[in-house]
Amino acid sequence: MQRGFTIWFTGLSGSGKTTLSNLLHHRLQDKGITNVEVLDGDVVRTHLSKGLGFSKEDRDTNIRRIGWVAHLLTKHRVPNLVAAISPYREVREEVRQMIEHAGGRGAFVEVFVDCPVEECEKRDTKGLYAKARRGELKQFTGVDDPYEHPHRPEVHIRTDMNAPEDGVQMIMRHLKEHGLISG
Repeated sequence: MQRGFTIWFTGLSGSGKTTLSNLLHHRLQDKGITNVEVLDGDVVRTHLSKGLGFSKEDRDTNIRRIGWVAHLLTKHRVPNLVAAISPYREVREEVRQMIEHAGGRGAFVEVFVDCPVEECEKRDTKGLYAKARRGELKQFTGVDDPYEHPHRPEVHIRTDMNAPEDGVQMIMRHLKEHGLISG
């Protein structure tokens, strides 16, 4: 029987979290794991966390809400992929504990989608970095709000140096090596 797990993509806006989660979703489905859910930070914020701002408290609340949904999915043996900036280490660790309590050790896989802010700015199709640099957008992670890099992510992908497909291969290898999916 399929074990539930959460793949938690964290990184700056524009680093490649959504791209990687969508590619991984398709790869898992191709392997016959068809009940995979994707929780994209932008989509979840619209539906589950509407009305929250971008203060540290609101960001933490948003991540706890996403984590709670991921925890429920993991508990009910549904693999899920979360793509959310989740800038603060402490809350990511809190979510890890909650998910591993439900799904067992290793059920939370932190994927650090690492990309220099300069490259993220080049990829920014919405113009958010430019607005933040002009002071039109306050509390923007990587510009005037901090991003706390993970200390020991299970998978570390440099998206400025690796193609998205290579990143997916790294994640798939981790999932196989840790018995979360079969070979």
